[in-house]
Amino acid sequence: MTSAQGVPFLKGHGTENDFVIIPDPDGLLDLSPEAVARLCDRRAGIGADGVLRVVRSAAHPEARAMAGDAEWFMDYRNADGSVAEMCGNGARVFARYLEREDLAQPGDLAIATRAGVRQIHIAKEGGDITVAMGTAQLPEGADAEVTVGVGGRAWPARKVGMGNPHAVAFVADLAEAGPLLEAPETLPATAYPDGVNVEFVVDRGPRHVALRVHERGAGETRSCGTGACAVMAATARRDGADPRRDGVPATYTVDVPGGRLVITERPDGEIEMTGPAEIIAEGRVDSGLLP
Repeated sequence: MTSAQGVPFLKGHGTENDFVIIPDPDGLLDLSPEAVARLCDRRAGIGADGVLRVVRSAAHPEARAMAGDAEWFMDYRNADGSVAEMCGNGARVFARYLEREDLAQPGDLAIATRAGVRQIHIAKEGGDITVAMGTAQLPEGADAEVTVGVGGRAWPARKVGMGNPHAVAFVADLAEAGPLLEAPETLPATAYPDGVNVEFVVDRGPRHVALRVHERGAGETRSCGTGACAVMAATARRDGADPRRDGVPATYTVDVPGGRLVITERPDGEIEMTGPAEIIAEGRVDSGLLP
């Protein structure tokens, strides 16, 4: 993949959650954590919240078992180089890239992720992209609640799993979370052994909320797709809505700093996220950045 001309890349974002896209269809590139961190550095690199490596499922050891269901594997890395299970905004940008390169067409598409195969629908003429995000895991009883803290303040939070871990805290004002330069404290300390994404949430109206999020491995970001889904599920339960129990779908509008997402939970528990995705640049990065 590397050459004197450098390594091809693209830049894209979904509600301003931005990503460096590295096409590597045959899985030839050894993308180290250090290389990912350099790519995502906003001063010395390209700058992004994470990296999307585009690999054929059959060419990646973690995805070969899914190759019969999804041709393409989204190898997602956080900005610090750590591996992540899933990224909802990233999945939309990944699908937009495949469409742009004529590797997928408007309509239905399956992609492989570390959280399993995800179904995607690409609207025609560059419209929004819908991602089937799977079901929310919502522990009950003593296992359901944790505490998150910032700057000496603390709030109860709801544990939610969306293929990756989340803690959802409802606050009176999003400013209460402070600058979010460091990861919020979570208690008990054993609740999230691999780190956690923390969402702070306020109400905007009926079935309409807004959030700020600190993503593990990336810091505060302009948007988090799995976080928006976790927030929707936690808010619905707080409001007494449970589509799996009631048999009635629930749809919430979730405002993020970078835009707006629409999240629906169906009676079968599947959560669907709809929002925009754009490819904004392409070029080549010096191969020295990816030793």
